[in-house]
Amino acid sequence: MINRWVSQLRLHAAFSVAVLLALLMFDFNSGAVHGQQPSPSSSASPNDEPPGQEFALRGQRAAREIKYTDWRKVCFKTPGTHRVCRTTISGSWETGQSAVRIDLIEKEGEPAARLQLFLPVGLFLQAGARLTVDKGTSYRIPYVWCLTNTCIAADLADPALIKQMETGQELVLEVVDSSVLTVSTSLSLDRFAAVRQGPASRTYEQTIDE
Repeated sequence: MINRWVSQLRLHAAFSVAVLLALLMFDFNSGAVHGQQPSPSSSASPNDEPPGQEFALRGQRAAREIKYTDWRKVCFKTPGTHRVCRTTISGSWETGQSAVRIDLIEKEGEPAARLQLFLPVGLFLQAGARLTVDKGTSYRIPYVWCLTNTCIAADLADPALIKQMETGQELVLEVVDSSVLTVSTSLSLDRFAAVRQGPASRTYEQTIDE
């Protein structure tokens, strides 16, 4: 009896260490999993599917109503580092539960921006997420990580997509659920350009004591 109890404790400890290591492997700054090879379509390129990853959509279904916040810009700065700013919008269901968050992340001194999407679990990950401005070109954003309550799709942002977001009226986010049905939601881009190019609504600074 004691030996079985000890074995269970060791198994639980090993599982906890494995989960911790998996979380540590994820680089939240780069939006990638260390040691994981990028998919062939890891860049947010328009209208393409990963080679050998074709699938047939079964149709579409209506999405639950999502209420979105306004676009806002927040920045982060610590001594000796470049400022990182996030132009972001989030949406929630009528229950108040978070449904989606879209971030455009930009770092001073780096020309490339990054898109990061927080989406519900239970989606068909192979399809990735798609962003389309005003019924134009669609850009695929691959999933890079899933936690217990959210999945994250992230990639470098195509400059053409950013330009379209600044001049367009509506952004459509499209995902595929576990039944291989397309689900989409749309949100306004009316204030995106002004918020992105304007001052941050809040800047978080952290002083490191030596």
